[in-house]
Amino acid sequence: MTSWEQFLGGDEFGTDALRRLVDDSWRRCLSNSVDPQRDQAPPPMREDSLHSLRDDCRELLEASQPVMASAREFLAETGTVMVLTDGAGIILNLEGDTRLRDAAANIHLLSGASWSEQACGTNAIGTAIEVGQPVQIHSAEHYCSGIKRWSCSANVIRDPYDGTILGVVDVSGLSDTFNRHSLALVVATAGRIENRLAQQEMDLRLRLLDHCMDRLSGSSSDGVIVFDRRGRAVKANGAAADALLDLQRQRGEATGADLSRLRLNWRKQATLPDELPPWMRREWLEPVVTKGERLGIVLRLPARRAAPSRTVGLDAAAKPEAGDDAFARIVGEAPSLRHAIGRARQLAKSRAPVLLLGETGVGKDVFAQCLHAGSTGRDGAFVALNCGGFSRELLTSELFGYAEGAFTGARRGGMTGKIEAADGGTLFLDEIGEMPKDLQPHFLRVLESGEVYRIGETRPRKVNLRLVAATNRDLRREVEAGRFRMDLFYRVAVTSISIPALRERATDIPLLAEHLMQDLARRQGPARRRLSPRAIEVLQAYAWPGNVRELRNVIEGMLLIAEGEELTEADIPDEIWTAPASDIAPSVAQAGEAEPLRGLTGMENAERLALLRAMQAHKGNMTAVARDLGIAKSTVYAKLRRFGLEGAVGETRRFHI
Repeated sequence: MTSWEQFLGGDEFGTDALRRLVDDSWRRCLSNSVDPQRDQAPPPMREDSLHSLRDDCRELLEASQPVMASAREFLAETGTVMVLTDGAGIILNLEGDTRLRDAAANIHLLSGASWSEQACGTNAIGTAIEVGQPVQIHSAEHYCSGIKRWSCSANVIRDPYDGTILGVVDVSGLSDTFNRHSLALVVATAGRIENRLAQQEMDLRLRLLDHCMDRLSGSSSDGVIVFDRRGRAVKANGAAADALLDLQRQRGEATGADLSRLRLNWRKQATLPDELPPWMRREWLEPVVTKGERLGIVLRLPARRAAPSRTVGLDAAAKPEAGDDAFARIVGEAPSLRHAIGRARQLAKSRAPVLLLGETGVGKDVFAQCLHAGSTGRDGAFVALNCGGFSRELLTSELFGYAEGAFTGARRGGMTGKIEAADGGTLFLDEIGEMPKDLQPHFLRVLESGEVYRIGETRPRKVNLRLVAATNRDLRREVEAGRFRMDLFYRVAVTSISIPALRERATDIPLLAEHLMQDLARRQGPARRRLSPRAIEVLQAYAWPGNVRELRNVIEGMLLIAEGEELTEADIPDEIWTAPASDIAPSVAQAGEAEPLRGLTGMENAERLALLRAMQAHKGNMTAVARDLGIAKSTVYAKLRRFGLEGAVGETRRFHI
């Protein structure tokens, strides 16, 4: 008690006498005129007010109830109680040892009571809210004399969406029950509650997007923007950016159509905002309400009917606008690819972040370069960085740069980071799902503020860039698993483009192969060749797990080993023929068990059946079939024609690939 008495007496004491956290808290209490002789919290609020507060905190209570219930055994064994408060420190719920009921009531550790620092002085709940981190206050460290018999540990519960403090989870008990594990318990409990809140938020977002999917994917030329229940833009169709730019031009503005910065604000019980931006009309808004619950709002921006030619269609023959010719380098005519290109052409004109979705090797980097080349910032730099190719420390310095002397081994004069280098242009972050979670809030701050701090510097540097991110992960699942921040997800995924896998557009393989052969001939010098129809059939039957990147490698290998002017199935690598499979193609299996064909002798029918079984065993690899049967490969093809089995070859390969 000596330090406390000295402090109240106005004497200074050494820093060794008191923890810095407690010292800072006591000084705040003194500044706020908290009564050090207080022996309990203020009386709890009235029942009707508490009911209203709990209704406001319904989602927090629902998320915390099962988590707190799972700690009952620990609480009973340690003689402690677990407390849940709102963001202001007002108790919403308690769990734990009933033997503490009277002692807790004596200090008003009850539902409806406020345990903020201003109300009760230094205590784990109030101090955790003040510092925003885990806090453990033991016995005499409390500021108010009547609470010094207690020990408590607490941690804040943050909104997974924007990081604001929603509440506090606390474990309290009399001083003789002090347990250092209590701090670990509240940290883990707060984390579990935050994960459950993230899941709740994700479910609501998915319900909202599912409800609005027909409007987002419709053929209307109107711009459509979906706002969540918090008033933030979470999804837009391709026409939204153009519609916003048109509205800005009509008002004489030129701020750029950054959809991610759009906000709407409304009261909790209201279905529409009280105030709207000057350019927005109330009749453009449609609330999304299901089962009495508001999920969000849809904003429909009318397109300019007088200038329909502004919309770039999906037809490959459509004449592109200025800047759109950048997308001509993307080869393919499949509808799914043309849809992705059309969407990218529309989004290229805006400054909104774009998330490219697709498997490894589909060409996300090519789409990113085309988005940059078709944008208003095409004269700026295109800076690319793969978030999965560096350690956490190296990725930090690559992104943010560093000042001279920031760390051992730092380059003289410091280094410009990729964020700063992309100022005025485009920053392309590939594999953004690999970004370490502790680095994500720092990157989010750059996107929100338009400022970057080099490592070792305290002076911000202004940046204005367009973000294009890419991933082959399901970021929604990453958010649910706690590996990716929800607020960053919705910041980078304002708009998205799904790039189809190569197996989903197999009809493009002849075009792609021809393009790749021309490119390789130009770069490496081998004479241009053509693919035989049979080789094309085999390539189209393969699943291409490595997508366009794998196709390029296969074509390059075929060009290097082929001798003739035509690339045939014999030039196709063995791994294409021997792709893993678990069963035999049903059509081929049925053909093998069919009755003998009329017009064939018994010996010929036996040969036909042996040929079918060899094809099944070797998954359509005709070189292996010829080796197995002990005949020439040309003889195998002759027998296929004789027995009418040419179509069965393709069936076998398609099934096993």
